[in-house]
Amino acid sequence: MPFQFDSFRLVYIVNTPNESASAQVETPNRMEQPPGYGPPPAGPPAPAAVLDPNNPPWGMIAGILTWFGSVLLLFVMSFLFLVPYLFVYKGKTEELLTDKTAIFLQILSTIPAHLLTLVIVWAVVTHFGKRPFWRTLGLTWSERVGVWTSIGLAVGLLAIGLVISQLIGGNKPTAIDQIINSSAASRYTLALIAALTAPLVEELVYRGVLYSALQKTLNMFWAIIGVSILFTLVHLLQYYNNPGVIIAISVLSLSLTLVRAFTGRLLPCVVIHFIFNGLQSLWIILYPYFEHTGTGG
Repeated sequence: MPFQFDSFRLVYIVNTPNESASAQVETPNRMEQPPGYGPPPAGPPAPAAVLDPNNPPWGMIAGILTWFGSVLLLFVMSFLFLVPYLFVYKGKTEELLTDKTAIFLQILSTIPAHLLTLVIVWAVVTHFGKRPFWRTLGLTWSERVGVWTSIGLAVGLLAIGLVISQLIGGNKPTAIDQIINSSAASRYTLALIAALTAPLVEELVYRGVLYSALQKTLNMFWAIIGVSILFTLVHLLQYYNNPGVIIAISVLSLSLTLVRAFTGRLLPCVVIHFIFNGLQSLWIILYPYFEHTGTGG
């Protein structure tokens, strides 16, 4: 009973008188298999996709629709909050713009509008939870602009805005001035929104979703111009009769967008905007004790 050994298995060949020499019964040894036998091992897992805030997974249409939705929500929520009050309002229609309750309701409606905007941003950025939120938007620090640089830029931009609004001011009170003068409830609510929700929501929409999409589709130059203009235009309704404040907002918008462009990160913009608005919110709260100068972003 001869044995044969090949590179794959041990074969036991049995020849009987009644069988031809070519008839062979093979009994493979499955207990011990030499190296390399069987299917090849699985390779290393594919590397995860690199998240680049300047090359987002959404396009320009999604960016523009996100911006449009954020603006539309402000009007829709204001309308929904005012409609119930109109049924009990006894004054003249033209006096509604100066009614304390109506003004307070309009300010209060900004909170749900901002919350719904955050939901839209989350859906676009994460594709309904399939991508990480913070890293996709670039909400990290940059080597160029850190914490102290962001604080310094915020204070500097606020000082520049105050100087501009003083040199090129308006004689008529702005919509923000009317809100502050209407009631303490409106003043405190406005300060809360300006300090907490407005900076985060505006940066996520403008320098986050919109800027990233415009830079990806167009280029950095047109993304800077487009975002800066749209940010300023949205604030025109609040300060249309005060050119100094409008210029100050334009400077703020351009500066924030430039920081986003040259750092490639969104977190410095968020921090700058938070500090900028936070200092103004403090001034709004202390307004009854000091003369109001009226700039905002």
